[in-house]
Amino acid sequence: MSSGLNRLTDLEKPATEDARLKRIQTALKRYDARPDALIEILHIVEESYGYVPLWMMALLAKEMKVPPSRIYGVVTFYHFFSLKPKGEHTCVVCTGTACHVRGSQRVLNDIEDEFSVRAGETTPDGKLGLQTARCLGCCSLGPVTVIDNEIIPKSEPEKIVALIHEKAGI
Repeated sequence: MSSGLNRLTDLEKPATEDARLKRIQTALKRYDARPDALIEILHIVEESYGYVPLWMMALLAKEMKVPPSRIYGVVTFYHFFSLKPKGEHTCVVCTGTACHVRGSQRVLNDIEDEFSVRAGETTPDGKLGLQTARCLGCCSLGPVTVIDNEIIPKSEPEKIVALIHEKAGI
């Protein structure tokens, strides 16, 4: 078992409630806290917080009357859920075959070097989250990079680094 999972049941929700937490509570009521609605509720958590905090997994386990390990298992199984906060700005570099042969690794390397961040991580200041994707479905445009949901076709490393500086202000 993960050390995060061992601590999961000991976590309490934050003392202050905000609109995000109220949104989750509304979803739990709408779905009657049914275990079969777990994925839908986790999507709302991810959308609200930008990741799934451990304390939230503990809260969901309690409210939905399921073991914390089930929540943790779902969160870690599906790629669209994250245990770590994402950056204020996101950058996804396609590493699929077509993009790879057209230079996506150079794009990724330059971003990692320039911003001191590795794929799957967020910069310490929380400004940039860097991800990779196996295929973004636009192979003829490769290498493809997506910055804040904007698709950048035929990505050139220098231009991508400059665009990230411009958009993220870092």
